[in-house]
Amino acid sequence: MEQLIEQIRAMKQKRDAVILAHYYVDGAIQDVADYVGDSYYLSRVAMEAPNKIIAFCGVRFMAESAKILSPDKTVLMPDSSAGCPMAHMIDESEILRIRAMHDDLSVVCYINSTARVKAASDVCVTSSNAKMIISKIDARYILFVPDRNLGGYLSDFFPDKTFILPSGFCPTHNQISAASVLDLIRENPGAKVLSHPECPREVIEVSDFVGSTSGIIYEAAGSKSDTFIICTEEGVGHQLRKDNPSKKFLFPSATPICPDMKKTTLQNLLDSLTHLRTKIEMREDLRKQALVPLLKMHELAG
Repeated sequence: MEQLIEQIRAMKQKRDAVILAHYYVDGAIQDVADYVGDSYYLSRVAMEAPNKIIAFCGVRFMAESAKILSPDKTVLMPDSSAGCPMAHMIDESEILRIRAMHDDLSVVCYINSTARVKAASDVCVTSSNAKMIISKIDARYILFVPDRNLGGYLSDFFPDKTFILPSGFCPTHNQISAASVLDLIRENPGAKVLSHPECPREVIEVSDFVGSTSGIIYEAAGSKSDTFIICTEEGVGHQLRKDNPSKKFLFPSATPICPDMKKTTLQNLLDSLTHLRTKIEMREDLRKQALVPLLKMHELAG
């Protein structure tokens, strides 16, 4: 492993590349990356990084967003098959159909979506900035795509708006059950439950904190509690344990693992950098259309 890591670092320098990794990828990938974060943070880094090449360790929508924001850079995905099932649970035709039914409607698109869905939307959001951005939207109707769990959670903060929620969901978060969380609470009295808003409502209701992946990390670091039940993808445990070696982090019995996030390995990262494989390519007209809601997100989120 050490030899692979040294080869990756040498090739990164040779290629003038920056390695970005999401908190859900394997811990070894997080350790070799230049920047580790959630979707919003990584989208900003991708846009602002001076490097010619971005190696994106995550899933396809993340690498696509980097290419949309930085068309002159080469964006690599170590494994081109790493997708997000939720991103494909809505398409642009469904958005157009619902949009035609309401005059006073804004399409709010979770960043976990395809470029085509972004192109049909008004603004993108992440779990960390969605509440702030929606608070700045005047429309009465909010079509929130594609995650019904996150959309349902957000709708509670805006009783004056009507949320339209198609049936998309994150399979990894959606499998977390309130029963498994309650079992852990009984076994660990005093443990704090920190959950991602992609979880089902029943899990949210038994949580002490609900927030983005980075929000969960900050909450755990700032809390006086020493035991936490983490309701999100297990890859975040790597950062949590690095930041808080004296604290205990537990995951529900059916450990939440995103198989696509685990497709990036040290070997395919090295291969991608060495041979410039698995480049993200996109039609310029589609890129320009998808750019509008992404830039709107950064504008409204400050």
